[in-house]
Amino acid sequence: MLVVQTKWNSKTIKKGVVWHQAHYSDLFNSVQEINWVEVDLKKNRKKIHLAADSVQLKTTSTFALQKQAIVAINGGFFDMKEGGSVDYIKVDNQIINHTKSPTPRASAVFSIHKGKLAIEKASTENTEESPKANILLAGPLLIENSTIIPLKKDPFNSNRHPRTAIALTKKNKLILMVVDGRNKQAQGMSLEELGKVLKWLGGTDAMNLDGGGSSTLFVQGMTANNIVNYPTDNKKFDHEGQRKVSNIIYIN
Repeated sequence: MLVVQTKWNSKTIKKGVVWHQAHYSDLFNSVQEINWVEVDLKKNRKKIHLAADSVQLKTTSTFALQKQAIVAINGGFFDMKEGGSVDYIKVDNQIINHTKSPTPRASAVFSIHKGKLAIEKASTENTEESPKANILLAGPLLIENSTIIPLKKDPFNSNRHPRTAIALTKKNKLILMVVDGRNKQAQGMSLEELGKVLKWLGGTDAMNLDGGGSSTLFVQGMTANNIVNYPTDNKKFDHEGQRKVSNIIYIN
């Protein structure tokens, strides 16, 4: 199993927070660039947060710097014209955006409440009706109780794109992952491939976040602009092509 056997380029950002990177010339018969951060929840459970703006779009790094984050990834889907999340999001007990129009894609919820994290199948009980302080609706759900969720064959799920995802593992870790794409040096993944990678790394519950040009991983001090992956909005394989987004998940 290539991913499990990989000797990742790894760097400890702080105690219990490790950034991993690897480039593959042949993973799923394709070229892949993967960056992920592994967070030990025993040490950092209360350091994980959401940040969101109901209208204004900002780059992931702008959000992260405003929150003095050491690590951040882009979050859920958003309205590129009007701003704000298109799916339900609540931050520190304040509802930032309600769902504009329900979609099958938004089938998963990431929540943070009193230091407890969860990734689970979306329902009204764990979104609008939930008392939890921090809720991000996105998806689709990729892994539930260590089982990869079969997904419908359609272009969003089956084509290769840049991807962002989060997972909880059986070793009490949180994974924040970005897979690059839309470049000959990084072809991107289908959601089935993404789910397999997260499961190989120990993921027991995992969900997809907004991918494509939004996919961004911020790691403080690791590059000139703190972006370690290769965002695609400038159509170059460098760290400069960030897209403005409406929310992030971050660690401080």
